[in-house]
Amino acid sequence: MIPARKTRTIHVRDLAIGGDAPIAVQSMAATRTQDVEATLRQVRILEAAGADLIRIAIDSKADVEALRTIRDATDSRLSVDLQENYRLVEQVGPLVDKVRYNPGHLHHHERQKPIRDKVAFLVDQAQRHGCAIRIGVNAGSIAPEYKERFGGDHVGAIAQCALDHCELVDGLGFTDYVVSIKDSDPRLVVDANVRFAEQRPDVPLHLGVTEAGMPPDGVIKTRIAFEQLLSRGLGDTIRVSLTVPFDDKGMEIEVGRQLIDDVRNGRFRSVPPNFFDGLNIIACPSCSRVENERFIELAEDVKKMTTYAAEHDVTIAVMGCRVNGPGETDDADLGLWCGPNYVNLKRGPEEVGAFSYDDILGKLREELDAVIERKAAVS
Repeated sequence: MIPARKTRTIHVRDLAIGGDAPIAVQSMAATRTQDVEATLRQVRILEAAGADLIRIAIDSKADVEALRTIRDATDSRLSVDLQENYRLVEQVGPLVDKVRYNPGHLHHHERQKPIRDKVAFLVDQAQRHGCAIRIGVNAGSIAPEYKERFGGDHVGAIAQCALDHCELVDGLGFTDYVVSIKDSDPRLVVDANVRFAEQRPDVPLHLGVTEAGMPPDGVIKTRIAFEQLLSRGLGDTIRVSLTVPFDDKGMEIEVGRQLIDDVRNGRFRSVPPNFFDGLNIIACPSCSRVENERFIELAEDVKKMTTYAAEHDVTIAVMGCRVNGPGETDDADLGLWCGPNYVNLKRGPEEVGAFSYDDILGKLREELDAVIERKAAVS
């Protein structure tokens, strides 16, 4: 039930991705990179689960030094997730096998420098150190120029951004790259990847539903996207993003392999027509950017506290960091993004305030009740 894929084959060290290579399954360390002991434990858990590739986030020189220690302690294929400082690729290139950059973050540093020059720097460093590249486009961090061009057409914006960056990288003579186009809504993930593949069937695709949330809902959302895309012959490597305790991170690999096997053998799960009705909780899977590990506990508490609102069409986003949190909560009715000591509460794009981890649930309930009341008044 998985047709032959049309993409070219690239390599991440000895791992072939694309073409007729097996679909690779990867995941990401959820711990702070500078906590070397905890991050190495994550790496070991993912190794034991059979991860083909393990991603680690880097956002500072201190993270780079931690990565150096981690690299010495494992022979696993490592990918690095460059956050807002794209220039760190120069330091991490010798330590990893693949680098991921987000086009939506390239404007943060050296704002006067053209995006093409920044991409050229990334490509040059990847070539120097034999790294593959992932162009990772995320609906929650769309580059400003695409927001202006496409307005509310998020799918059009992220698909075109990916296409434009492929053209930039191609123009630099670099072909060892994959593309990911992600959203927290699996239906938009399907739409964006289909649109992209219609124009660039040669480019290997990394599939994922970002901030899928906690099991079982997070698994269902991911399955919806993967069933639709893999059955079309789209998808060369996958990542299942689940909000789970650190010691359960291997579940992402296990679920990913099960999904591939199910689609390959025609075991599709029907999705109830009302699955997307009612309360929708979006939660990121945690990564090294999270500054307080209470984020995962908070996400679970939000899920429990809001059960009384299950039948109301309200979206709540629970995000773990300052990088993606502010932007990726804008489209939710209520959004929480977590700092080291406080949780920032938003009402759509509007800031409500910052509250302690002990006080945030009570404040969230007040806001949720108000949202439900407003929606009832206009229905």
